[in-house]
Amino acid sequence: MERGFARRTLLVGAAAAGAAATSAATPGATAWAGTGEAVAGGWKGPAEQSAVAAETARLERALIKLRRDIHRHPEAPGQEQRTAAVVARELRAAGLTVTTGVGGHGVVGVLRGSRPGRTVAYRADMDAVPPKDIVGTGPAPAHVCGHDVHTAVAIGVARVLARLRHRLSGTAVFLFQPAEETLSGARALIDAGVLERLGIEEIHALHCGSFPVGRFAVTPGYGMPGQDKAEVTLSGPDASEAARRLAGDIGALATVALPRSPADLERLVADAQTPDGPLARFVAVRTSAEKARVSVSYRCWPQEQYVEVREDIRRAARPYAGAGVRFPAEPFPAMVCPARDARLLARHLRRTVGRGMVTELRAAFPPFSGEDFALYLNRIPGTYTFLGVRAPGAPITTSYPHYPDFSPDERAIGVGVRAMAGWIAERTRPAREQPGGSTPQDG
Repeated sequence: MERGFARRTLLVGAAAAGAAATSAATPGATAWAGTGEAVAGGWKGPAEQSAVAAETARLERALIKLRRDIHRHPEAPGQEQRTAAVVARELRAAGLTVTTGVGGHGVVGVLRGSRPGRTVAYRADMDAVPPKDIVGTGPAPAHVCGHDVHTAVAIGVARVLARLRHRLSGTAVFLFQPAEETLSGARALIDAGVLERLGIEEIHALHCGSFPVGRFAVTPGYGMPGQDKAEVTLSGPDASEAARRLAGDIGALATVALPRSPADLERLVADAQTPDGPLARFVAVRTSAEKARVSVSYRCWPQEQYVEVREDIRRAARPYAGAGVRFPAEPFPAMVCPARDARLLARHLRRTVGRGMVTELRAAFPPFSGEDFALYLNRIPGTYTFLGVRAPGAPITTSYPHYPDFSPDERAIGVGVRAMAGWIAERTRPAREQPGGSTPQDG
């Protein structure tokens, strides 16, 4: 089971959305509403970016107010009742078909265009960061990862496209996901059948990143690392001291150091944009020793290294008498973004927000976080892109997730809505109408 970490075959092509989405739910299952069929009423031609920008401008102040409301009421993973209610209210007011209670507190909104096309999803995570995962720990859950921004952007995209639905092809599906911080929410939505029942063909998302406000960082062939854990138990009269030594030995397997200062964070952001740089291939390790036990958590890139690192951990423990090594579960998969899809998005962004406002990551970033969006991309194509939220002159910790002073520049909300509403409108068009049928060249 330590082999074959290759990604699953991507399931592309049009799924039978109408029949699946309208089938009756079994007792206790989610009652799905909405279909992939287009609504009737005068086709006016595809939505232009100018129309998207105009509608976004009308909504920006309201979306910032909405983000601030969500920010003041953070809810821990799996406890997003209030946030889900706010999301459902906003989507219903915009005219979407809404299903709540999906995979816990997940909310699914379906927007059907006036003309047949493809079914494309946009995902936003809703939960706040638990206290133990805030750098330095915190007193309570807090929105220090930007999920409040993600939610406001997704609602903005839904509202803009709803106002332009007479010019929208296909179906846009909005997935508001719970429990991303515990890497369990995506699995819950997938297990609830959201991808199959609605015939979703591809999926897209933004995440706050430490880039200047208004800038995007696409991830062709890269993304975010997964995670693996190990436990080593020792025996004998000096087991506690041996555990401390072994923790140091295993920690020495790391090829990159954990960030300890703002300068370290600046270096990580720069390294992530450096071809063949120090983050192109890495192992990041955390260890702790308690009595006779060593706990290990590590991330690596590429994910094929899991097999190698597991053997290195066993080898490090071998000289210690009575050492027992256990890996509690299979590694959580890395999120690997399809290169072609990311470059198509990069071309769209350069065309709509400006050539100089798009950068490409050349490594997994940030290297010390997981992301359960990986589970969607293991099934269907899509993109995962960083939205710059760093205010001019602000310390990097104000835009680097999980730091207690995380404070994104709210102008990024409108930037994200303009970019992604146009992108989703483009992707829902029939395949024959997609700009450029083959992999584009950069530039």
